[in-house]
Amino acid sequence: MSRVHYTQAEFVTALKNIGIKRGDTLYSHSNIGFFGRPEGAKTVADAFEIILEAVLTVIGAEGTLVVPTFTYSFPKNQIFDYNETASTCGVFTEMLRQYPDVHRSLDPCISVAAIGAKAVELTTNMPVNAYGVDSFFDRFYAHNGIICNFNFDAGSTFIHYVERCLNVPYRFDKLFKGQIIYNDQIIDGESCLFVRYLADGTEAKFEPFDRLARLEGLYRTQRVGRGFVGAISAKQTFDLIKMTLPYRPWLLTAADEAMVKPDITQFVAN
Repeated sequence: MSRVHYTQAEFVTALKNIGIKRGDTLYSHSNIGFFGRPEGAKTVADAFEIILEAVLTVIGAEGTLVVPTFTYSFPKNQIFDYNETASTCGVFTEMLRQYPDVHRSLDPCISVAAIGAKAVELTTNMPVNAYGVDSFFDRFYAHNGIICNFNFDAGSTFIHYVERCLNVPYRFDKLFKGQIIYNDQIIDGESCLFVRYLADGTEAKFEPFDRLARLEGLYRTQRVGRGFVGAISAKQTFDLIKMTLPYRPWLLTAADEAMVKPDITQFVAN
């Protein structure tokens, strides 16, 4: 019989130890396979249920769990089918997308799926700009959300929202157009993404931010099985980046560690 690496009770305790509490609004990137096998699980679906139940136990009926179900359908020249287009963000997110009482945002590139008290509020009537005013990330920040990652560092796609708010020089808004299948109808749609200039060094790299967040004691982690859970608030993320960018303007890119300034004027954008 396969070895058991953790229990649901241990997962609950770990979440509480990193500061997750009743009523919290969580946004989670995940790779649940790194945890190993939970007690009582024979399949990946069993592991999903055990982890989801642990999260919902901690945040309670007043809390909300949100996960990325990104597809980037329009940049790929694909139709976005609201009900059928699968998440590209891992097995946990795809299973949650299909779970009862889950609400998915109607975004053909950067959709999210949410369950809990604020699920409808955080996923309906999305603007065209995925990182702009009143976007999911804007609402998440306004609700004092917490980034709670499973086997990921302190980085998250919320950081692209912060970059846009702070007007970083290596990214810009780009509009994509395509078609959406929704309520059995095909409709024309638009999606504006905050894309990078295609220069060496502008690639997203969040490891320097993760090291900084840990050094400042902002990213709290706790081992679970073979992996770990970690938490940092949206406000802490925003404030740390805002404080750091004036003297490390390439903090969130590959250029930070390479100690070079990318020449963005010589490259077309993606």
